Amino acid sequence: MLTVLANPTYRRLFTAQVIALVGTGLSTVALGLLAYDLAGPDAGAVLGTALAIKMVAYVGVAPLAGALAARLPRKPLLIGLDAVRAGIAACLPWVDQVWQVHALVFLLQAASAAFTPTFQATIPEVLVDERDYTRALSLSRLAYDLESLLSPVLAAAALAVVTHDALFAGTTLGFTASALLVLAAALPATRAARVADRTLAATTRGLRTYLATPRLRGLLAVHLAAAAAGSVVLVNTVPHVRGALGLGDTAVAVALAAYGLGSLVAALALPRVLDRHRDRSVVLRACAGLTAVLALAVPATALPDPARWPVLLSLWALLGAGCSLVLTPGGRLLRRSAHPDHLPAVFAADFSLSHACWLLCYPLAGALGAATTMPVTLVCLGAVALAATAAAHRSWPADDPEALEHDHDPDHDRAHLEGATPVDGRLRHTHAYRIDDLHTRWPAHAGRKP
Repeated sequence: MLTVLANPTYRRLFTAQVIALVGTGLSTVALGLLAYDLAGPDAGAVLGTALAIKMVAYVGVAPLAGALAARLPRKPLLIGLDAVRAGIAACLPWVDQVWQVHALVFLLQAASAAFTPTFQATIPEVLVDERDYTRALSLSRLAYDLESLLSPVLAAAALAVVTHDALFAGTTLGFTASALLVLAAALPATRAARVADRTLAATTRGLRTYLATPRLRGLLAVHLAAAAAGSVVLVNTVPHVRGALGLGDTAVAVALAAYGLGSLVAALALPRVLDRHRDRSVVLRACAGLTAVLALAVPATALPDPARWPVLLSLWALLGAGCSLVLTPGGRLLRRSAHPDHLPAVFAADFSLSHACWLLCYPLAGALGAATTMPVTLVCLGAVALAATAAAHRSWPADDPEALEHDHDPDHDRAHLEGATPVDGRLRHTHAYRIDDLHTRWPAHAGRKP
């Protein structure tokens, strides 16, 4: 897996991602402490609102950012967004009102909503070989998992000698270092957007491509299944471990670490798995696995006390592994489904739609956990995961080749139709099929057995 780091451009970009993630992890801890300083017992409400603002920014800003990324030089855009994030993080220690926290969080997450899909769309242009790109996706997953495991530890070590305001300084340094590494990387040139593209068309291109491509509609359902399972862990672990199991804060951290460890192990194994099995098979089986684990967790809540804790850790690790297997191959599907100059818009659409799934499941898991019991919460979120898995099976054809035979009207683009065969008054040819101005819908016969 580490062989892809031999590519100097990718090595710099991956290092930039890791450093920025560590900075983001430090800011997460610092933001919680800042909220407590400002709101005391109401800190949870402040953080809950900040989380909702984050998701709204991700869902609303990403499509606009995708259109912008297709028109602006890639490197200056990424460096500028890192600079904006560094500046906002530098301002956070100086706030003294809750509304200021919310305003700065929105600006910070809006910049991240522009940065992340643009950054993600750059990687497949740097690593053109699919095996290398698969390994890069697994490394990226590992980076996220390690950040979730190590950032709280780093923050705790730092807080032993400094105040939480200094953690924001660490975030600022992280984004600054990320900008410098992007500056040092030799990024592919941005393809010029066509003048004929209207602003609205450019803004919605990624969403139109995404929703018109069957495998990507399946990916959206997959995101919903992962959000349903992940929300149970991220939202309900604290009240379940502290309340139902009667354990302390350390146990909460261990339970969340088990989830992260499962994800990390699956990410390490994934490149070899995808070398042997098709993406659809791996992803849909993992989706079914998430539903099964949520179902198994229901009777596990009634086990005797000595058994409930180790069983919970095992189930949480399985959920982490399942989410990693479900989500990590998504980048391969996006690259397969869009032209290179449309990749920023399609990655932005995926970023927006996937976070819309989390925006739905986070409050659902929270409301169910507060109003009912853990078994009821597991059943309801398991039902969401099951329905999403079934939708993914229906949307994503079992026979899903990249090249499709299809017909055009004779008056379509002559250069594109060169070599096409006349059939019943139309012209027929075969090539790697992607939604664009010449191919606005998926062929009706695609995915059917001959």
